[in-house]
Amino acid sequence: MSLVSSGKKLKSASVPVDEKGMQYHLMVKPGDVSRYVLLPGDPGRVLRIAKYWDEKWKVAEHREYLTYSGKYKGVFISATSTGIGAPSTAIAVEELARVGSDTFIRVGTTGALRRGIGVGDLIISTGAVRLEGTSKQYVIPEYPAVADLTVTLALVAAAEELGVKYHLGLTASSDSFYVGQERPGFRGYLPPFQKGLVSFLKSVNVLNFEMEAATIFTLANIYGLRAGSVCAAIANRETEEFIVDAGVEDAVRVANEAVKILSEWDELMEKAGKKAVTPGIIAEWWKKRG
Repeated sequence: MSLVSSGKKLKSASVPVDEKGMQYHLMVKPGDVSRYVLLPGDPGRVLRIAKYWDEKWKVAEHREYLTYSGKYKGVFISATSTGIGAPSTAIAVEELARVGSDTFIRVGTTGALRRGIGVGDLIISTGAVRLEGTSKQYVIPEYPAVADLTVTLALVAAAEELGVKYHLGLTASSDSFYVGQERPGFRGYLPPFQKGLVSFLKSVNVLNFEMEAATIFTLANIYGLRAGSVCAAIANRETEEFIVDAGVEDAVRVANEAVKILSEWDELMEKAGKKAVTPGIIAEWWKKRG
């Protein structure tokens, strides 16, 4: 029974949890989820992620939030859908962090802005332009939305191991799929201040549009957590090609494998007393992998 259907009284209006720490929106409590959580937008993608796991179980489903936990190559792992956009994504990060998760990887889809990025290629984000509004309610606009170095390197290592084509660089996160990404709205509406946005972003070496990474990165940095992002380019704004689902399976595979790599690096970092992965740790890890 969910908190909603039970009509249970929560701790307070400011702290909406029950006595066991059950979170109001996600319906998860401490112990339900791993420190490593994959964050697709689409609830259906949670099942695509979990199909690669050795074992899996459904933790909770409420509104746009579907959470599964399980084991991937022996590592405790979880996946929670965020829904579309920054506000619901911020709720997911907030509530997952409150029950003990500290490492997040967005697993999404995106539109590439450069001709050289093929539809079906992956984009691993090093940082994000904060065109959404949610992160601005947390911190000043000048605060950077930066991916965690160790998580990013794990995603790169996973893509390399799996032989998947990827690109590394900056992402722009928008609050709008249509006019906010310079697509015409209903009846061709496009406000003057949105015209030229794609050209501007290309001129400052931004690779792609999506809608959640900036919020995830900003919150993770504020709270001292770790976050990364891998997205499948299902569209290209220069070539106007759009293939639904192109590359998504590769993004899922890379994200899962990155968690396995992160768990191995985290163990080595703990033994070495390091706070970030170093060339020495990577060399030791590579040697152990044979």
